[in-house]
Amino acid sequence: MIMNKVNLMTIALLSICASHALEAKTTVIYAGQLLAIPGEEPLKEQTIVIDDKKITQVLKGYAQVGTFAEDSTFIDLKDSFVLPGLMDMHVHLQGELGPDNAKDSMKMSAQLVGMRSISFGMKTLLAGFTTVRDVGSDSQYMFAYRDAVQNGWVDGPRIIAASGVGITGGHADVSGVKPELLEFYTDKSICDGPYDCRRATRRAIKFGADWIKITSTGGVLTDRATGTGQQMEMDELKEVVLAAKRMGRKVASHAHHEDGIIAALEAGVDSIEHGSYTGPKAIKLFKKTGAYLVPTLLAGETVMQMAKSSDFMSPAIKQKAIKVGAEMKGSLARAYKAGVKIAFGTDSGVSKHGINAQEAVLMHQAGMPTMAVIKSATVNAADLLDMSATIGSIEVGKYADIIAVDKSPLEDIEELLDVDFVMKEGKVYKN
Repeated sequence: MIMNKVNLMTIALLSICASHALEAKTTVIYAGQLLAIPGEEPLKEQTIVIDDKKITQVLKGYAQVGTFAEDSTFIDLKDSFVLPGLMDMHVHLQGELGPDNAKDSMKMSAQLVGMRSISFGMKTLLAGFTTVRDVGSDSQYMFAYRDAVQNGWVDGPRIIAASGVGITGGHADVSGVKPELLEFYTDKSICDGPYDCRRATRRAIKFGADWIKITSTGGVLTDRATGTGQQMEMDELKEVVLAAKRMGRKVASHAHHEDGIIAALEAGVDSIEHGSYTGPKAIKLFKKTGAYLVPTLLAGETVMQMAKSSDFMSPAIKQKAIKVGAEMKGSLARAYKAGVKIAFGTDSGVSKHGINAQEAVLMHQAGMPTMAVIKSATVNAADLLDMSATIGSIEVGKYADIIAVDKSPLEDIEELLDVDFVMKEGKVYKN
């Protein structure tokens, strides 16, 4: 009887192992041109071998078919330019700016908004962005979406989900509705004073935040004429950063004017979002602290054009949109020239989802070389996320996040606007 139980257990274990082996077939990609590590020169005629979601070999030349198991999958990208999956460090997957936003907020359930975010996520993934950092959504549904993707229950980009912490009446607080709704929609992440902001930060982490996102300055889309200068006080900023770092979380700060950028950098944030008025003092602090600038030029361009051509924005928003949008390219140019570290981010949700690569075109127009733009969306983004060991380049041991385009984006950055092949963790989503 004991022997029978042992035999049954052995058979069961062998069945599990066999099943796993069937799932973990080898995939072989033949790459005509391969930008394995952005920042280094591309290679020609390379073979990438993938097993169980990860890259196991990168070989010179096109390895013979007979080298691999008979059930291996072969993908011919000999006529393509292959590079790592792109990353967007500033998205809002649960919405998209437009004239129906107010109506949608009243009619759409939180659950339906969560389902819509899956659609926006797939648009993003199919555009070649295999990893995103969502920096401001209904946290519980975004955490659920993140975890569902990680568990393989739904398809989408890899999601790093941030929770917002902001002050009463600041950019992160609700605006533009009647007082009763202001009270109803005010989130528990809204805080005042250092100790209350410490509470809000700890609460966000308790409920699952990967990052904390603060708003040190006013914002363009806040429906109040409160400007885009510093709003959070220094003691509040410092307390949020300290509370987050005590619990192993990094902090991103929305910041437009230089006073708020400086305050956030002095408080110890890891990235500045937008940085629309980055000046000499802020640049010195960027270089001293090693923080990243996430420029979001596409958002600036989007709101500026909307303000000029549409009538759904309030006068307060229009005025800020036109002023801030016109400054962003110049700010990025100054920062890049001075040696500030840049990580790619669009603020998609302000712009439409799935057109994220338009940011790359705008960054290049602002003066960044094509290689620097691609590096900002791969190697630099991975570094910002502390995930360089697993993503950001095509190297042995890293996840097989791989995209391909027809021609070299180093020669024409607009090639990234039309990605032909998308693989995330070894699974092909677009071919």
